[in-house]
Amino acid sequence: MRRADRLLLALPMVAALAGCNLAPTYKVPATPVAAQYKDTGPWVLAQPADQLPRADWWSLYGDPQLDQLQQRLLAHNADLAAALAHYQQAQALFHEARSGYFPQIGASAGAVRQRQSDTAPLRGPTAPADYDTYTAGAQLSYEVDLWGQVRDTVAAGRDEAQATAADLASVQLSLQAQLADNYLALRGLDQQLQLLQQSVDAYQKALQLTQTLHGGGIVSGLDVARAQTQLSTVKSQWAQTAAQRAEMQDAIAVLVGESASQFDLPAQTAAIPLPKIPLAVPSTLLQRRPDIAAAERRTAEANADIGVARSAYFPSLTLNAQGGFLSKRYADLLTAPNQVWALGPSLLFDLFDGGRRKAQVAAAKAAADEAGAKYRGVVLGAFQQVEDNLALLDRLGSAAVDQQAAAVAAQRALDLAMKQYKAGAASYLDVVQAQTAALQAQSGVLSLGTQQLRASVQLIRALGGGWSRGQLAQKSAHDGSTIGGG
Repeated sequence: MRRADRLLLALPMVAALAGCNLAPTYKVPATPVAAQYKDTGPWVLAQPADQLPRADWWSLYGDPQLDQLQQRLLAHNADLAAALAHYQQAQALFHEARSGYFPQIGASAGAVRQRQSDTAPLRGPTAPADYDTYTAGAQLSYEVDLWGQVRDTVAAGRDEAQATAADLASVQLSLQAQLADNYLALRGLDQQLQLLQQSVDAYQKALQLTQTLHGGGIVSGLDVARAQTQLSTVKSQWAQTAAQRAEMQDAIAVLVGESASQFDLPAQTAAIPLPKIPLAVPSTLLQRRPDIAAAERRTAEANADIGVARSAYFPSLTLNAQGGFLSKRYADLLTAPNQVWALGPSLLFDLFDGGRRKAQVAAAKAAADEAGAKYRGVVLGAFQQVEDNLALLDRLGSAAVDQQAAAVAAQRALDLAMKQYKAGAASYLDVVQAQTAALQAQSGVLSLGTQQLRASVQLIRALGGGWSRGQLAQKSAHDGSTIGGG
């Protein structure tokens, strides 16, 4: 049988072997998923076309200033830029792994002047001591993927690239939620400052009243001291709240990538309405949270790594070919008599490794178990975060109703106490107590409103924002790679 015929007969066998895959069949780790959330609150059940806005979920709050800050965050945040660079690195490593599908081709050329030893073995008596060697040629090497090692390596690289894409989305969602939370907290502090300033103005008038009455001998100096104490206390609260606002403003400056020394947000006291958050069934959370997607992709990556480790038990087949020209004279280098070539496969197999491959397979299986456990932990933690924030919003809503009623009652008590004091029917201690209760009640109303808004941000973050797993495939298509799906 001719050599060419033997090669043709061997090709089907090589192709059959190349279809082998030693990685286990991948299954997403099972996790408990409830049919519905147990708490109720200020949200609506999502319909198929009624989901959170993908690109700008924060638009639910209807604040143009927040919209602008979010755009500045996307353009200038340092942590987000670092996460993007990490994703680009994973993409590059995936393309590096995919290059294993193709043969490696190289070219070489050389010109060497060399001298041969006079006592060199097998040297003929007429052989020159000094001579030139000119070469030009090309080499081709291709490792046949008999056991799926290259495919599993590419699959692992693809899964890691998808995981880092989800990581990028997770970092972006986290930063956007942090910015929205800080912004809403800042607006809450603006409202508190407005309330405290109004109280300062009212207490200033009350102090003037007591001073006037004291000057007329109607009240004692004790009333003046009490009024002065109340005024100074509220001024101190205003200064402390202003300091908190400055810190929150600086935190926002860092998030949007600007120097705190040059960043300023003007005060705004307009109320921000609590949004109605579309809430889907719990099972959709597995598709809506980027951190869950990242954990699942790393589980798939660890599964593919088992196939890579197992392939080390089997021989590797490499096809090699090289050809070119070799001559002692440059002038006639590229002529037929100077042709040289070599063609043939090489087979490499480790007969003994002291248990190295067995340990590598065991390590890969353990890594897959670890990735699966982490995935289940991320899923359970996600459900906990949603339930926590649903419960928090529900309880805060009830508390806000009662707090508003308390504020109305406290203001009515303050009005009565002030009228009675002016009429001489009550002491100024009654006024001070009424002022303190009214301020605390009104401050509580504002605080609960801010807490509700901040809890709604955390609920949106727990639900995955406007992200969905399908964006992994969209990003893959945009990048021109094949990392979508899986």
